[in-house]
Amino acid sequence: MKIVFAASECTPLAKTGGLADVVGALPRELAKLGHEVTVYLPFYARIRRHVEGEPKYAVQSITIPFRYYNRFVGVVDGGERDGVQYYFIDCPELFDRRELYGPAGGEYRDNAERFGLFCRAVIEASKLLGVPDVFHVHDWQAALIPVYLRTTYASDPALHSAATVLTIHNAAYQGKFPPNTIEDLLFPWDLFTMDKVEHFDHFNFLKGGLVFSDLLTTVSRKYAEEIQTAEFGEQLDGVLRNRARDLRGILNGVDYAHWNPAIDGHLAAHYTPEHLDGKRVCRADLLHAFGLEKVADTMPVMGIVSRLAGQKGFDIVAGIAEEIADRDVAVVVLGTGDPYHENLFRGWAFRHPDSVAVQIRYDETLAHKIEAGADMFLMPSRYEPCGLNQIYSLKYGTVPIVRATGGLDDTIEEWDAGKGTGTGFKFAGYNPSDLLAEIDRALEAFRDKEGWTRLMRNGMARDYGWSGPAREYARTYEEAAQRRA
Repeated sequence: MKIVFAASECTPLAKTGGLADVVGALPRELAKLGHEVTVYLPFYARIRRHVEGEPKYAVQSITIPFRYYNRFVGVVDGGERDGVQYYFIDCPELFDRRELYGPAGGEYRDNAERFGLFCRAVIEASKLLGVPDVFHVHDWQAALIPVYLRTTYASDPALHSAATVLTIHNAAYQGKFPPNTIEDLLFPWDLFTMDKVEHFDHFNFLKGGLVFSDLLTTVSRKYAEEIQTAEFGEQLDGVLRNRARDLRGILNGVDYAHWNPAIDGHLAAHYTPEHLDGKRVCRADLLHAFGLEKVADTMPVMGIVSRLAGQKGFDIVAGIAEEIADRDVAVVVLGTGDPYHENLFRGWAFRHPDSVAVQIRYDETLAHKIEAGADMFLMPSRYEPCGLNQIYSLKYGTVPIVRATGGLDDTIEEWDAGKGTGTGFKFAGYNPSDLLAEIDRALEAFRDKEGWTRLMRNGMARDYGWSGPAREYARTYEEAAQRRA
């Protein structure tokens, strides 16, 4: 099949979250299965830095009309990488900026124009460079592609048979804009209704994609169920329930070429399930990096690598921070986020300098060192569409402690010491006492060295690579194409 990916992020070119990891890895796996895959991205300033020499244009100029003017975009040939063709939509006045979506803590005021143009430019470029069997669009930034295809381009014979699949990576991010966006993007006003793109008197990019796509996917089985409820659906639960038969939960994979303690170049030592000695070296290296060299060998180390925000469950961590510090456990934290949570962790480390250490930044090498050197990994998220760090932790023999939500619930099996089965610890209630009880269970299990080694090896044996999810996506594309045909 011919498949076009349209997305606003792709590792290693431009990344703010897990969306980039998916768009960076899934096309490669699909290409290995024999599919012809093309990826379209905006030509951001940070992507421009990855292009050697002057950009080479596959298309010099495409006209994108708006209400009062036209914009003119080029399509940069990003070349072929691992069997995948890349193209970049070049509109310097909209994309040649320092950040992808806006300054820290905000959004660019013209994001509707930026990503409306991106969607329409992908369609126009595809007409010149190859119309796919399926457009696979990701999150709100690309969600207008199915809307355009079924409205503005509905009578275009070149595009009539092209199917669409929309993946929701996080339903909280929807692309909400004022009603007059409908005119700015040259849509008819009869599209601005409750059963189409209107949502609480806003033009909602994601809702439009949900309504007009042939099939929908999200990034775990559990999250596909959760977003159909009022608690997790972010006010789109009714739309999603109406399309429940068209919604698939496909768990994200991880790139084991990048996250594998046997070959990870960021680590002080390598190790495998059969030869775990290197993990002790990694633990010592981690404690040195965080200035906790005095932590005893018998004291477990609990790691956190995260965006520091309420969604990640750190409000309930705050409720038991002192109780955790009173336990026989060291804590290392790496991440950035909102000022409240950053200061919460700074204060925790200030009060307990011998057992809690925090670095308010993101550092790729240090993230790998935490995955390898910690004994446990904490992810108490209020919701988590998929999550990747708990999967990395399994591979590194670092036992996850998670809340049973979204992909965390799908990937972590509760440890049963009697049977020697399971891969981690899960709690259901979103409250400090349930979290503390699960931490205490983990600390008790850590004292049984033979059982803990079994628990580590159970996790390291799990395979969450991309080959399985890629086959599921291929089946989804085939179904979408059959429906469109």
